[in-house]
Amino acid sequence: MKINSRKQNDIIIFDIEGEIRRSDISDVTLHQLVKDQLDSGNKKILLNFDKVEFIDSFGVGEILASYISTHNLGGQLKIAKISQKLYLVFQVTMLTKVLDIHDNEEIALTAFLEQ
Repeated sequence: MKINSRKQNDIIIFDIEGEIRRSDISDVTLHQLVKDQLDSGNKKILLNFDKVEFIDSFGVGEILASYISTHNLGGQLKIAKISQKLYLVFQVTMLTKVLDIHDNEEIALTAFLEQ
């Protein structure tokens, strides 16, 4: 898994590439990167899943932990460009009822302004 971050206005965008799985654990996890941004005062986080190919239960846990941390600090976490295959994983785990998922980045960025 490779994660690059960029900022658009007051929104931090994480471009995630590859597979989010336990065996890909590096020194820093997705949740830790989100927490670091929250600690820096950035409370609008967008996870761009355009190049994510696979997610396992560890990855689902990372996303849920990121959502909880963001929500508890009064922030917003959104997801964009999720594949149909990954969307099914989110449906089975009931995350579609919790997460704010958008078809593309532009729609997700606009959704931050509407809240």
